[in-house]
Amino acid sequence: MIEPMSRPRPPYLLKQVTRHGRVVWYVRRGKGPRIRIRGEYGTEEFNAEYRAALDGQPRPKRGEPEAATLAWLIARYREVDAWQRLSRATRRQRENIFRGVIETAGDERFARITAKTIAAGRDRRASTPAQARHFLDAMRGLFRWAFKAQFVKVDPTVGVDDPARPKTEGFPPWTEEDVAAYEKRWPIGTRQRVWLDVLLYTGLRRGDAAKLGRQHLETARRL
Repeated sequence: MIEPMSRPRPPYLLKQVTRHGRVVWYVRRGKGPRIRIRGEYGTEEFNAEYRAALDGQPRPKRGEPEAATLAWLIARYREVDAWQRLSRATRRQRENIFRGVIETAGDERFARITAKTIAAGRDRRASTPAQARHFLDAMRGLFRWAFKAQFVKVDPTVGVDDPARPKTEGFPPWTEEDVAAYEKRWPIGTRQRVWLDVLLYTGLRRGDAAKLGRQHLETARRL
């Protein structure tokens, strides 16, 4: 009899209780072969065998240190629902972050990454606060999933503060002179003029104005 573990659980890991009451663990992807995990559940040996089974690698020798890398963990993250639920834009943004992380630290063992490591990565991007925030968001998503999936015992992003936002006065509002100068540069009929007129004369919010198109012309006529 095979029983799934209670959630959260690592992907593809199955629990079997034999007729003698013995608990046995297997890894199985889809309809592929079952791979027996011989280590005791929750130990480093068990985790190393589990990761080797996922990667199709030989079973680690008994006592061999865990060798799973940060690049491996990111690859596993890309396979799960937590990643697929992100918007396409967010995935693309985080892919760029992960590409840089893999290039500089992909060979690091993810179990050794600490809050200090994450904070250092944030601080290296301090000159571009937006990149620092995106880095921290990406690593939080990765390690929150890894913690729930029991790949790590501690989420190293917990307690790491967001980068300080630069103090600015924001974007200056346009004056009537600014609008007149723009209208002179971009006359009616140009695409650049359309967006200004939509924002100025429809009263729509920015998000709604960005969606406005030909599909709304008939509705406007009826109104």
